[in-house]
Amino acid sequence: MTSPILVDGQEHSVCQRLQKEVVEPLRQRFVGRDEVIHLIAVAGVAREHLFLFGPPGTAKSALIREFGQALQGRYFEYMLTRFSEPNEIFGPINIAQLREGRVVTVTTGMLPEAEFVFLDELFNANSAILNNLLTVLNERVYRRGLETHRLPLLSLFSASNHLPEDDALRALFDRFLLRCPVKSLPREAMAGLLRAGWDLESLGPLHSSVTTEDLNRLSAQIARVDLTPVLEPYMELALKIRDLGIAFSDRRAVKVLKLVAASALICGRSQPSSSDLWVLRYCWDREEQIEPLASLVNGFLERQAQDQERHPLASARNLPSAEDLARQLEALEKQVQDKNLSLTALARLKELLAGLADQAAWLQDARSRQFLLDKTRQCLEKIG
Repeated sequence: MTSPILVDGQEHSVCQRLQKEVVEPLRQRFVGRDEVIHLIAVAGVAREHLFLFGPPGTAKSALIREFGQALQGRYFEYMLTRFSEPNEIFGPINIAQLREGRVVTVTTGMLPEAEFVFLDELFNANSAILNNLLTVLNERVYRRGLETHRLPLLSLFSASNHLPEDDALRALFDRFLLRCPVKSLPREAMAGLLRAGWDLESLGPLHSSVTTEDLNRLSAQIARVDLTPVLEPYMELALKIRDLGIAFSDRRAVKVLKLVAASALICGRSQPSSSDLWVLRYCWDREEQIEPLASLVNGFLERQAQDQERHPLASARNLPSAEDLARQLEALEKQVQDKNLSLTALARLKELLAGLADQAAWLQDARSRQFLLDKTRQCLEKIG
C-alpha cells in the first residue's frame, strides 16, 4: 500500500474546494446520483463530453445546470426536436448587418458563448445542426459563412432515452467519450428522494468559490500527471474490453487516459492509482454492453491492490437486481429456442449469456445467484 502523491499548491486548493463545495453538496441535493455527479466533474476537468442515457425525469438537466452555476460558468441548454433550426442553438443572423452584405451571427446567450452546454434529445438533430455539432465537439469551433467562432466550451453534455442507429448520428455519438446510463431510482431510495426533492424546492442555486478559471487551471495539469503506476493495469483492462466486443479503438484508448488523470486530479493526486480506472465502465457503445462492461471493470478493480486513497466509485455499485437479470435471461431463453439463428447470432447470444452470468455472480442473495447461474449454464449447454 503506497501513499498518494498529492497535487501541489493552488491546484490542490482547487481540488479540495471542488470536492467540498461542489461535488459533496450536489450529492446531498441529488439522492442516488453520485455516479453522474462524479462523471460531470471528470468530464469538466478532462474537457471531454458526457452522454446521459435514460428516461426523462431523472434530474439530468438539473444536475448539469447546478454544476455550471456552482462554477459561475456561462450555461446554455436546449431541447432538440426534428424541427429545430441552427439559429435556435447558435444564434440568429444580424439583420442590420445582412442588409449591408455581411453575415454576422448574434451569439449572445447562445451555444457559441457557453462554457457548459446541455442538449436534450440529442438524436433529434437534423443534418443542418448535426454538421455544426460535429465541429463544435471536435474542434470547439463554430463556422458560418466567413465567420469562425472559437468557443470557450469546457464540456458539452447531452441526453436521450434511445441510442442512434443512423450512421450520421453514430458519428455524433462517437464524440462523447463518456456514456452514462441514468435510471429511475429504486424503491428503497424513494424516501430519501422525496425528502431531498422537497428540500431542493426551497434551496437556491448552489454557490461555490470554484470558478471555470479554476477548472481550466486544473485541466492544464492533466498533461503533467504521471501515468506510470497505471499503464500496465490499464493496458490489461483495455484489451479485456476489446475482447468483450466493444469498439475500443487506439484513439479512444489514448483519450480515456485523460479521464483517468482527471479522476486522480479531482482527488488531489498527481499520480493515478488503479482505482481511477473506474472511468472505463462508461466506454460502451451499445445498450447490451453496459452491464457486461460494468461487471468486467468491477471485477478487475476488486482484484487490484487496495490503494491508500481509493476513488469512491472504484467499489462495485449500482449492481443489477435479481429481477432485472431474470427478465434479461427470460428474453435470452426465447432466443435460445430459435433453431434458425446464424453462427454470428449464436456467438453473440453466448457472449450475452456469459455477461449475464458475470453479473449474477455479484448478487448478494445466494438463492437468486445460484438460480440465475444454473439457468444461464443450461442455456449455454443448449447452444453447445
